[in-house]
Amino acid sequence: MKIINVAGARPNFVKIAPLTEAFRATGGIDSLLVHTGQHYDEWMSQSFFRQFEIPEPDVNLEVGSASHAVQTAEIMRAFEPVLLEHKPDAVLVVGDVNSTIACGLVAAKLAVKLVHVEAGLRSFDRTMPEEINRLLTDAISDLLLCSEPSGVENLRNEGVAEEKIFLVGNVMIDALVKNRPKADKSNVLERLSLGKGQYAVLTLHRPANVDDPLAFGWILDALEIIQQELPVIFPVHPRTRKNLDRSPLGRRVEQAANLRLIEPAGYLDFLKLTSSAKALLTDSGGIQEETTFLGIPCITLRPNTARPITTEIGSSRLVGADTEKIIEAWDDVRAGRWQVSRTPELWDGHAAGRIAEILVEKIR
Repeated sequence: MKIINVAGARPNFVKIAPLTEAFRATGGIDSLLVHTGQHYDEWMSQSFFRQFEIPEPDVNLEVGSASHAVQTAEIMRAFEPVLLEHKPDAVLVVGDVNSTIACGLVAAKLAVKLVHVEAGLRSFDRTMPEEINRLLTDAISDLLLCSEPSGVENLRNEGVAEEKIFLVGNVMIDALVKNRPKADKSNVLERLSLGKGQYAVLTLHRPANVDDPLAFGWILDALEIIQQELPVIFPVHPRTRKNLDRSPLGRRVEQAANLRLIEPAGYLDFLKLTSSAKALLTDSGGIQEETTFLGIPCITLRPNTARPITTEIGSSRLVGADTEKIIEAWDDVRAGRWQVSRTPELWDGHAAGRIAEILVEKIR
């Protein structure tokens, strides 16, 4: 059985790594990796191949940056000949980025079975490009593999046939479980002169936060207060860096002495930073999941989430870009009022193995 695995953006590489390993272990799956090039620089992709010991991609489409429409179209144009040449039994896509829907559409139009990992997640906010990608990819997929129970429920509510839906767990947690011992050996805390539990970590990259000066300013209002109490380590996404460089907000960030901007961290360094932090402030869905497993308070700088399990069990709290809510959440962290009740179902480090078993049964 031949499967083409598609990766395009940084979160995809985290999820693809345990899948390719599980496929090799079956002995019955010939797995090819296509890198669309949606994220293409050292920090956003190449370091992941080294750290996860993923073989170099069999195909690199090298599409690069562009608008949503242009990037999606370019990926489709470049991926179609790959599919025609290799004639796989299935195409596997992960997550909700442009590469996910673009390659999914090509597979569906060429009548190749489509497998969506992380299916069924919904924020119910169609202003988010990721939500559109999720909805459309699920609509054309043959197998929908869900990371949490809400995904199963959403797909059922949308009328998806029961035999297509599987709750398999979270492959991002597979990657975390495998790599945590290596991350524990990282010296990133020493390099940054940090003590365990004596700093917070911030990530920001979503357009609603970093492209809107008002929203970015409200978040910064809260950060200016928090950084007076302890260091806030801020690995800066390229999109965010570009906006800061051309905005008056950049000057405010420079004046916040304890808001420490660093280059985007590699996976192992970032996992060490996350697992040792007092709290995370983020607009990343993946980090919501990782902090849930790690039991680290996550102040989620979004008004909604596609991963409701993280808010239901208490690890993540939605505060949007509301200064007052961010400070209230921080006060609860500081006072020890943040409780994480449990680990979600099947977040046990074995999701990729379950996926491999399903593909062998259903595709073959």
